[in-house]
Order: sequence, then structure tokens, then C-alpha cells
Amino acid sequence: MKTRTTLSLVLAATLFLLPGLSLPGVAKAAPEGNVITLPAPDKKGGKPLMQVLNERKSARDFKDEALSRQDLSNLLWAAFGVSRTDGRRTAPTARNGQNVEIYASLETGVWRYDGVKHSLTKVLDRNAVKDFGGAPLTLVFASPSSLHDAMHLGSIYQNVGLYCASAGLANVVKATGVDVLKKDLKLPEGYAIQIIQSIGKPL
Repeated sequence: MKTRTTLSLVLAATLFLLPGLSLPGVAKAAPEGNVITLPAPDKKGGKPLMQVLNERKSARDFKDEALSRQDLSNLLWAAFGVSRTDGRRTAPTARNGQNVEIYASLETGVWRYDGVKHSLTKVLDRNAVKDFGGAPLTLVFASPSSLHDAMHLGSIYQNVGLYCASAGLANVVKATGVDVLKKDLKLPEGYAIQIIQSIGKPL
């Protein structure tokens, strides 16, 4: 009996340590390097609101230079981060449904933003920067196709535009190019890519 118990423990330990092994009912953690924990957003900086409204504009030309990790953190939090202890976000949604998915297209791949954990998880190992026109960052917004969801996305991309005006970044919201990741991105059931927003340092 003792020998059988020892063998069982050895077998269990071996199975646990085998790389890539998937066991029924056990969630697989994302591979190391496929999750980015963003730094805490800076909620105290920025220009006065009226100045930001005056300076908000669309721009399609960007420097070939990646955004800093802090800018990425601030920008995504401004877009749809958690701003209250009850889990509500920086942009309103009908009945607090929060049924919006945001993906960040970077040179390192395509990443899904988790507003609760304030982190990015890689969902596609693809550099689509050139496919989106060359901007170092393009946000891809997906949601169900309803009037309320269109309103939600409008609030979110306006938050991003205001942050960009405050931080001296260029941005443009586009309906063209929304199909770039259509075949590759696995969206929740009933969701579709509705709009994209390209962002970078201005020329």
C-alpha cells in the first residue's frame, strides 16, 4: 500500500510538471510573457479640462516610436478602466453592462485589455501595425451591435481622445480598417469589431 501511494504521488507530481499538459477541469495559466501588468495610472496629472477640449483633434501622422508603458497604462485606464470601488468604469454603459472589449495592437502582438486587473493579455502573436496604417498603437473596439453599445464606444474613444490631447499624443478614430483582424480575433459570441482608434506621438 505504501509503495502504491508513493508511486501515485510521483505520477501526480510528474503530470503537474509536464509543460503544456492540460488536465480536465484545470484552467491553464497564460504563458509567461503573455501577460503585461500595467503600472498604476497617473490620475492626478494632465491639462485643465477646457484646455483639453480646445486642443482635442484628429491626426493621422505618427512618429515611428512606441508609447511608454506609463502612457499605455494611463490611456487604457482613461478609456475604460475601473474608477470606483464598486467596479464601475471611466465610461458609462447602460445598466452597467460593461459589454465592451478593447484590444491593443502593438508591434509585440495584439493584446486584450482587462480593466479589472489593469493588465494586457496577448491574444494574437501578430504585428498588425502596418496593416493599421503604421500607428504604433491601434485600439480595436468590439461590442454587440446595438444602439446602446454604439453609445458606449463613443464615450470610450472620446475618453481616449481627451487623454491624447492632455498628453500631447495624436489620435484618429476610424471605421475603415475594422476588418484587419476580423478573421483572426476570437471575439465573445455576438460581438463584432465596430471601430478602431490609432494613436502615437505626433510628427
